[in-house]
Amino acid sequence: MRAAQLHRTNADYLTRQAKFESNVRSYPRKLPLAIAKAQGVWVTDVDGKTYLDCLAGAGTLALGHNHDEIVTSITNFLASGMPMHTLDLTTPLKDAFSEALLAVLPGNGRDYCLQFCGPSGADAVEAALKLAKTATGRSNIISFSGGYHGMTHGALAVTGNSGPKNSIHTLMAGVQFLPYPHEYRCPLGIGGDAGIQALTYYFSQFIEDVESGVSLPAAVILEAIQGEGGVNPAPISWLRKIREVTRKHGIVLIVDEVQTGFARTGDMFACEQAGIEPDIIVMSKAIGGGLPLALLGIKRQFDAWAPGAHSGTFRGNQMAMATGLATLKVLQQQDLAAQAQQRGGWLKQQLSLLQQRYPSLGQVRGRGLMLGIEIVDERQAPDALNSLPMDAELAAAIQQHCFKHGLLLERGGRNGNVVRLLPPLIIDDEQCGLIIARFEKGLTSALAQLRA
Repeated sequence: MRAAQLHRTNADYLTRQAKFESNVRSYPRKLPLAIAKAQGVWVTDVDGKTYLDCLAGAGTLALGHNHDEIVTSITNFLASGMPMHTLDLTTPLKDAFSEALLAVLPGNGRDYCLQFCGPSGADAVEAALKLAKTATGRSNIISFSGGYHGMTHGALAVTGNSGPKNSIHTLMAGVQFLPYPHEYRCPLGIGGDAGIQALTYYFSQFIEDVESGVSLPAAVILEAIQGEGGVNPAPISWLRKIREVTRKHGIVLIVDEVQTGFARTGDMFACEQAGIEPDIIVMSKAIGGGLPLALLGIKRQFDAWAPGAHSGTFRGNQMAMATGLATLKVLQQQDLAAQAQQRGGWLKQQLSLLQQRYPSLGQVRGRGLMLGIEIVDERQAPDALNSLPMDAELAAAIQQHCFKHGLLLERGGRNGNVVRLLPPLIIDDEQCGLIIARFEKGLTSALAQLRA
């Protein structure tokens, strides 16, 4: 590091970043820091301030920053003489990683094979959509409101948020959106079990009614818990019905587990709580151990690719397979799924206690260490379901004030009105207590600013 860099502040680096980078950058606008180092759940900026990281690379860092096993796997890999990239040629490392990954897929992976894709989750989504069309000979795709699947053309076409689409007029055709259940804001205005039953029935009728006006789709793509959509879990009965209907009609069920996968929700995959096995599982983020890696788990009956029909240079990222293998071992040896369930349950309980004291917290939801808090305007009248209006301004202020109090977190949901917690799965009890304490400080500071 050059001497001049040693004296630069957060503000200096952010100014230089604005000079060097495109206007597309987003996180520095919400979390204005330059990171000097990180370890475990802690991040230290160039000004020497430390932060508790409840963003964790948008869920990528399941084991936190610079975990010993991850660092060791990289060190050993570099000393091994193995190539960094091999396209889709195999190696002993890739063989071991593939065996370990298949073993944790639903049903112990007995009916699945793997496809190594480009380095991002969006790349894997693109491959899944192409494969579904190839396997079925159909062209239409069903997706759901509130879903997020990436920013490339096909992935964006099946993403619910219309904001990024408004300036793009040639996205993939043939995408039909259906309403996704929402406990706090039922899209049908019914709410409760009746709302879930109505949405479940609606999906079945949409597919099976010969007068629905829609041809059978190639695929249905969904998240078992919507992440960017506001940490919105799908009801188990709804997921099971979708699996039943798609299987009956030969429709490929694609479950996007990019953010939910690998123990974050208390199960290895979020869809497992419903006891379903998708036809295609989309995986990325945590499986690379912090390095870029994306894969599909494909039911063998739908592996309809011709050789070379989908490729990508960086699908042979060997170092990411080393860190991915290390991640899988730690997840299993330390039973981090059970730990996520236990510590996430405690956090959810504590947030629910805060909700009783702060009416601007409309709902606390999520599973494991994937939690969301719906921020509302308690000064306004509730709707017919007793849900209060969204307050995106307060949610943004909470994020800003939590940052000032040393807590990094993200927002999601409609208009960004849901505060999201995605801490590393290695977080301990004391650090969970700090999350609650710092969140409450940020909340009270934001309320003082906007509710004075």
